Amino acid sequence: MVKFRENNFLIYVLLLINRLMEENWSMFIKENKKNKKILTSFEFEPGKVKKGYTDRRLYINLSENKIEEKPIDLQVKETFTGGRGYGIWYLWDAVSSKTKWNDPENEIIFCTGPICGVTQYSGTGKTHVVSLSPETGTVNDNNVGGYLAPFLKFSGWDLLEIQGKAKEDVIIFIDGNKGKVIIEEVSGINSDTYLLIEKLTERYADDEKDKRNISVVSSGRGAENTNLGILNVTWYDVRRRKVRIKQAGRGGTGSVFRDKKILAIVTKYSGVNAGSNNAAYPELVTKAGRRLTKEILELDHIQNGMRETGTVNLLDHMQNYNCLPVHNYKFGSHPEAFKIENKVWHQRVTQNQAGDSCWLGCAMRCAHAVDDFELSTGPLKGEKVLVDGPEYETAAGFGGNCGCFDPDFILEANFYCDNYGIDTIGVSTTIAFLMDCYENNIINKEITEGLELNFGNAKAALELIHQMAEGKGFGKIAGLGIRQIKKILVEKYGADAKFLQDIGMECKGMEFSEYVTKESLAQQGGYGIANKGPQHDESWLIFMDQINNQIPTFEDKAEALHYFPLFRTWFSIVGLCKLPWNDIEPEDNKQKYHGMEAAKVPEHVENYCWLFEGVTGKHLTPEELISQSERVHNLQRLFNLKMGFGTREHDMVPYRAVGPVTVEEYESQKELYDQQLKETIKFDIEGKTTEEKMKVLRAYREEQYQKLCDAVYNRRGWDSNGVPTLETIKKLKIDFPEVLELVKKYQS
Repeated sequence: MVKFRENNFLIYVLLLINRLMEENWSMFIKENKKNKKILTSFEFEPGKVKKGYTDRRLYINLSENKIEEKPIDLQVKETFTGGRGYGIWYLWDAVSSKTKWNDPENEIIFCTGPICGVTQYSGTGKTHVVSLSPETGTVNDNNVGGYLAPFLKFSGWDLLEIQGKAKEDVIIFIDGNKGKVIIEEVSGINSDTYLLIEKLTERYADDEKDKRNISVVSSGRGAENTNLGILNVTWYDVRRRKVRIKQAGRGGTGSVFRDKKILAIVTKYSGVNAGSNNAAYPELVTKAGRRLTKEILELDHIQNGMRETGTVNLLDHMQNYNCLPVHNYKFGSHPEAFKIENKVWHQRVTQNQAGDSCWLGCAMRCAHAVDDFELSTGPLKGEKVLVDGPEYETAAGFGGNCGCFDPDFILEANFYCDNYGIDTIGVSTTIAFLMDCYENNIINKEITEGLELNFGNAKAALELIHQMAEGKGFGKIAGLGIRQIKKILVEKYGADAKFLQDIGMECKGMEFSEYVTKESLAQQGGYGIANKGPQHDESWLIFMDQINNQIPTFEDKAEALHYFPLFRTWFSIVGLCKLPWNDIEPEDNKQKYHGMEAAKVPEHVENYCWLFEGVTGKHLTPEELISQSERVHNLQRLFNLKMGFGTREHDMVPYRAVGPVTVEEYESQKELYDQQLKETIKFDIEGKTTEEKMKVLRAYREEQYQKLCDAVYNRRGWDSNGVPTLETIKKLKIDFPEVLELVKKYQS
């Protein structure tokens, strides 16, 4: 009864704080228009985009209240192309090997790209964000939809580079039409996204029609109190008359944002049109756009249904192929998964909404939402809200991985993670790990301060999300992420470090995204060898490997782990979304092409070559496209080396990603594992205990993973320790003096 009263009192306090924050907002909007506390301002010549580039960057130092224009060096442009390539290079230049994520010299860099902002082709509105990560300690990149990057570029900037820390919360306002940047100090404002973005859009828009010309970057209190902070980037949904959001989600970029005391970045620009990029050959852009749009409109409903439910369509496939994470990746399917299957979300998300395009002209319309969802917990309890999502990762993480097969719980967790500014993948994977620890008696109610973290306990999971956002109770530990939690459980509570390493689903400090990889060696490598950590946006090979068996040999897998991460990298250097590449494909793609070649979707690769040439005027072959990416991808690997990571040992994954850790896991797939032992390993299982069989299987699978690393390193031009060779660096023309000096330290 005492605990119940305490919880009710906490909810009352949260509601009261929220009400006061709303009142502060009303006063802020009224009073600050008259009496702004402007720290500094800067005037610039509004945007001059030529062939997709502005060739300048907007630099802001919050510690010094300094704003200035800086050029993009020609050699940087020719070497790294744009977008994430620019971001990684300028971050490299800004930090030392000793810089920590929360040091003032760390930067957060918002990147555009030469194709960014094209309105004739789907998926061209991506912002790519680069910073040092609080989770991994090294360079991190994210991609996010919304209108920020196009508005930033058409205002006149290829990237926005923010360094230093403000003393109090600030709003950075960029007016691209008037050519003005203002840094304004604010105080007492709730940083949570849901109310903030509506109020800021209202404040900076001249009228209702002007709201479509505003894009806001925000985060939330969860980013202040955890290492799992995200950025929310907005666009205005004209039909709904609501502000919508997409997320830059992985690695804690939002935590960097709030550590720098940035409450929000507001970018305003009007006048976007088909000619805004001043393309060299607009007819090529139109040609590519018409071909893709026709495919989307004619084929999406019979292929992946992105226009109907978005990425959540994957749930059924993952369940059917035993790849859906269940109970902290122990299992790959569950009998209750039908409760969150694709048709459930088809009924919940609104259909045929033009506002579901997170940039102008995108026919994919995959940014779905649930309208008027009534919240049952937290500071906004009882309010009906718009929930942006869920994406596959969110539904799989909170639904399958946490064992909570309840659509309402998933939507509430989705909303509050976005509102608080925390990563749904990182949060759900962390909670699943903690639930596993709870059920294995590694933690108990005393340690969790009363939370019963059994799989399936949605109420406890929601309470933990609120605690993480507030930085209170057990949420303070949970918000650190799996790597740091493991350390605490070993050092403070005497947990078995080896077992925690086996079941703690993180690599390089980042939590795994939501796929069971036990039967896909290529996806294990895709997660483990990925530069920033186990995130599927660099390597998603589970279908090619496990389901379609298109890459059976080590050489095939190594080739796939060379080509596809590089192809995906290319999207981030030119300002594109990945989804229109292979979530729709020509009707005859699999008849014209086979195996790995079909997976490349050659006609879409051709589209991208047309787009690049059409915008920039530079002819580009598919091979040159990969070379552009290879420079950036290797620079990011070298950046990891600079920060003390990036060698073979850091590419190792927890054993649960490779095989069964517990007897329960083995027995759930006993027939499969027994068959592999007999037929592949040639091990006589007669009379052997499950533990004995597990030991032999583990030794074999771990050896296979090491052989995969050897093959991938060799294909990528890296040495046996995973370090790019001097020959590779020189071939790629990234042999800058500081790069050569770094690599020579690792030469045997």
